[in-house]
Amino acid sequence: MKLVLILLAFILDLILGDPYHWPHPIKAIGNYISFFQKKWIPKTLSSKKKYVMGGVLWLSTVLLAYGTTWAILKIAYGLNTYIGHIVFIYLAYTTLATKSLATEGKKIAKTLEEGTLEEARGQVAMIVGRDTSQLTEEEIAKATIETIAENTSDGVIAPMLFLFIGGPALAMAYKAVNTLDSMVGYLTPDYKEIGYVSAKMDDLWNLFPARISFLLLGLSSILLNMNPKQTFLIGWRDRKNHKSPNGGYLEAPASGALGIQLGGSHVYHGVEIYKPTIGEPLKEVDGHDILRMNLLLYGSSSIGLIIFSIVSLVIKGF
Repeated sequence: MKLVLILLAFILDLILGDPYHWPHPIKAIGNYISFFQKKWIPKTLSSKKKYVMGGVLWLSTVLLAYGTTWAILKIAYGLNTYIGHIVFIYLAYTTLATKSLATEGKKIAKTLEEGTLEEARGQVAMIVGRDTSQLTEEEIAKATIETIAENTSDGVIAPMLFLFIGGPALAMAYKAVNTLDSMVGYLTPDYKEIGYVSAKMDDLWNLFPARISFLLLGLSSILLNMNPKQTFLIGWRDRKNHKSPNGGYLEAPASGALGIQLGGSHVYHGVEIYKPTIGEPLKEVDGHDILRMNLLLYGSSSIGLIIFSIVSLVIKGF
C-alpha cells in the first residue's frame, strides 16, 4: 500500500506543484529555523558557542520535523485508515518538488525570450543563493539549469528515496536537513560557525541520493536521446569539479546531456566563491536549454519512481 500512496503523491505533485497560498510543512520548518536563530544565537555569541548552537539548531530541527510528521500520521491512522492514507499522501506530496522546479525554470526561460533582463534577474534570485544583480542572459540560464540539476536530487530523488525507506516522517526529516543547508549552510562570516553542522550533514545525507541521481540523469538522457555518451563521459570526468561533494554528480551529467558548460565563480551573500567549470562550452546557453533540463528532470524523476518501486517489490518478495 505504501508504494501506491507514494505513487499518488508523485502524481499529485506533477498536477499541483506547490501552490503559494497552501499551507506547507517546509514553510513551518523555515520559520522554526529563523525563530531559533533570533532567539538562541545572538551575534554577540562566541565563535565556539555558535558552532555548538548551530549543532543544536540542526538536531532540534530534524527531530522536530521527523517527530511532528510521525505524530500527525499516528493520529490520522488512529482516527481512520482512509484518513491516514490521505494524510500520508499529502505529507509525501509536500516533500516532492518536480513540478514547482520545472515551473520556475519555464518562467525564467519565457522571460529570457519575451521579457526584460531585470525581470529575469529577479526571477532567478528567487531560486538561487547567489547575487543575481549583474548576471547576463547566459549566466541567468546557467544559474537556472544548475539549480534544477542539483534539485533533481535535493527536491525529488532524495526525498522520494527517503519516502520509500521510511515514509513521510523520514522524508520530512530530509527536507529539514536540506532547508537548514539552504538557510544557514554558507561559508560566509554570518553563517560559517552557525551553519557548519548543517552544511556537513547536508553533504552526508545527499551522498547516496546524488550518486543515484547521476545514474538516473544518464538513463534519462538515453530515453530522451540527449547525448547519452557525453552525459556519462562528461558526468564522470567532471563529477568532482564542484565545491560540494555532491553537486558535481548532478551538474556534470546535465552539462554533458545539454552540451553546455556550467560552473565558474559566483558571489554568494557578498562573498565570491570559486567554482571550477563543468562540461564543454559547445554552445551559448539560453532559455531553450532550461526547458531541455526540465525534460531531464521529469525523465529522471519518473525513472527513479519506477526503479524504487521495483526494488521495493523485490525486497518485499524475499
